[in-house]
Amino acid sequence: MHTHRLSRAALVLAALTAAASGFAQTPPPGRLLASNCFQCHGTNGKGPGFETLAGKSASKIFGELKEMQAGKEGNGIMTKHAFGYTDAQLQALAAWLSTQR
Repeated sequence: MHTHRLSRAALVLAALTAAASGFAQTPPPGRLLASNCFQCHGTNGKGPGFETLAGKSASKIFGELKEMQAGKEGNGIMTKHAFGYTDAQLQALAAWLSTQR
């Protein structure tokens, strides 16, 4: 009887884990990073009044961000934003924005 309880508890735990996994999906890394861009560019890269980033190639977006990070665009707000990211984060952000339409 004890074995029956254990296997029943294991089945319940497995069912709960399976159900929870549907809710715990992690968004793509670039999507989370894009949430920092929402005020000017929108989280999908199509913000009002600023450059549209959605659909640009990932390499172009990454290159522009690296130029800003290097200070080639002056000392504006984008230079400060870009400076706070690692290359891997900039690549993930660029990849996400390039998939948006």
